[in-house]
Amino acid sequence: MLLALLSGTLDFTTAVVDILASLVVIFLVMPFHEWAHAFVAYKLGDTSIKYRKRLTLNPIEHIDPIGALMIILVGFGWAKPVPINDRNFKNPKVGMGISALAGPVANLLAALLGGFILNALMIFAPEFVYLNTIGGYIYVFLIYYILLNICLAVFNLIPIPPLDGSKVLFMFLPDKWVYTFYKYENIFFIAIVALVWFDILPLGIIEDALCEFVMWLTSLPFVAFLG
Repeated sequence: MLLALLSGTLDFTTAVVDILASLVVIFLVMPFHEWAHAFVAYKLGDTSIKYRKRLTLNPIEHIDPIGALMIILVGFGWAKPVPINDRNFKNPKVGMGISALAGPVANLLAALLGGFILNALMIFAPEFVYLNTIGGYIYVFLIYYILLNICLAVFNLIPIPPLDGSKVLFMFLPDKWVYTFYKYENIFFIAIVALVWFDILPLGIIEDALCEFVMWLTSLPFVAFLG
């Protein structure tokens, strides 16, 4: 991360690897996240998605410049939200909730792919991942790639507007409560960013647990194969 590099907490090579992983997330993973929203919404009945140029993996259609810069600088950010018309769903709140959940699930799937590759390297080519080698940098890249995907999934599942988790929560709340949440959406979002910035929310504990789970789950095929 650029800020970590400038503060001296990361060496130059590790920071470059981390930034490369961030670019992969910005140009590949976040478009996948937004495409997942669009694809599920389309399948649930919002055919207007097809005409808004968001039913695509083309990163140009999904990248928000400020959100992308935030990922490089501090490790979390955002893409352009997919405009979904909930009136096209049979059940608007359920349709919005399922469509919103698709984004974090996409991030978790991306983390699982990274975990699978990393486990394969560690089991079949352990000498390849020594530090200060190309393999070592690939190892650091994959670790950061997995962690960033998990961070994005966990952050987006916070049940506060405009994050995806709020739409999931709203499936179970009465309409008057949902209206109140949306009324103060900007205040809630500023508060959440501040809480994350000052590390007040226990997101790190959840993210560490998910990282361990991802690495354990993606190791099982190799354990079965070698066993």
